[in-house]
Amino acid sequence: MEKLLIRGGRPLAGRIAISGAKNAALPLMAAALLSDRPLRLTNLPRLADITTMADLLNHLGVSVMLEGANGGGAGQAAGRTMELDATTIADTVAPYDMVRRMRASVLVLGPLLARCGEAIVSLPGGCAIGTRPIDLHLDAMRAMGAEIALETGYVHASAPRGLVGGRIVFPKVSVGATENALMAASLARGETVIDNAAREPEIVDLAQCLTAMGARIAGAGTATMRVQGVAALGAATHAVLPDRIEAGSYAMAAAITGGDVDLVGARADLMAATVDYLQAAGAEVTPSPDGLRVRRAAGPIRAVDVETAPFPGFATDMQAQAMALMTLARGTATLSETIFENRFMHVSELLRLGARIHIDGGTARVTGVERLIGAPVMATDLRASMSLVLAGLAAEGETEINRLYHLDRGYERLEMKLAGAGADIERVPA
Repeated sequence: MEKLLIRGGRPLAGRIAISGAKNAALPLMAAALLSDRPLRLTNLPRLADITTMADLLNHLGVSVMLEGANGGGAGQAAGRTMELDATTIADTVAPYDMVRRMRASVLVLGPLLARCGEAIVSLPGGCAIGTRPIDLHLDAMRAMGAEIALETGYVHASAPRGLVGGRIVFPKVSVGATENALMAASLARGETVIDNAAREPEIVDLAQCLTAMGARIAGAGTATMRVQGVAALGAATHAVLPDRIEAGSYAMAAAITGGDVDLVGARADLMAATVDYLQAAGAEVTPSPDGLRVRRAAGPIRAVDVETAPFPGFATDMQAQAMALMTLARGTATLSETIFENRFMHVSELLRLGARIHIDGGTARVTGVERLIGAPVMATDLRASMSLVLAGLAAEGETEINRLYHLDRGYERLEMKLAGAGADIERVPA
């Protein structure tokens, strides 16, 4: 076990490289199951979740070859390259012991069903930030002719004569269900229409990769997607898009510390809502030759209300970081969480640092304080972990963050990147 020690109060300054997006990389890796030809992914982040998906795919028979495991410096982008070869699928069972480690494992359901005509995938179980059931995934498969049964904690899906095009109408926006439906529809016979589809950049990235493999997809990035199924997909090389959540997190770090940071590889078009929020809070966000520059001038952080929403709205994955920023704002900010029902678990830990936060259902009222004081805290989920890092960077004294496995799922070389920009941060044995 390890923990982070942060001695706060230092404004960040310098360059921080933005890695490839975890939330794009995972479905892209699953897409390799759709073809018997190699899929080569570049700009892949070095994260625990990537390793977990690679292990699952290897269990299913996919050959996984990885290059560039060491990465680059804190301010130098150096993503890894992975080649996945699913010429032979040896198993169509995704076992509980592997799926329980990461909910995104359910993304193998659609590709296995579409290519092999069957899939047995463990139910992923609960999640720290909410129940997140997979009903929408299963309904999408049924709309393409699959038969679904739930037995002893597993989804048994079958389509022995192959999937057929259909109309999928999601009652609410779901990124994962849209990804599963999109991959499955790529090999279904006829046309599939996906209504109320997720519009996130990661969906567009997946559609671009599938198109490079030979899929016929229209409407990616809109609420209605149309997929003309093809008989087979081929080989492709695809670069994973930069991680908009990582970029937004480091942008918040620059703002909360009164710093000046160049986010190498960041793209404003992927994180417009976060950029707008930062600017309203008093930070300057401008294009730079290599990405985005974020700085906060001498003035105070301003209190800004926000409500999470599907893309292009303010991402739920940025809510905890925004709350950390608001703990030092002048005035009171209201943050409303509309996506997940249990995503305020970081509040109790921020209170330990001296924050003033009141929770009422899905709304948090944050009244800014003059200063935060370092203390031992415990991470509860991935993005909550980052909110504690941000608070620790701004707090007086030393902050100790425990349970780092959450951070390692979504932030590549976090302490190296922050230290390279002037933070006093180190990882030590717990």
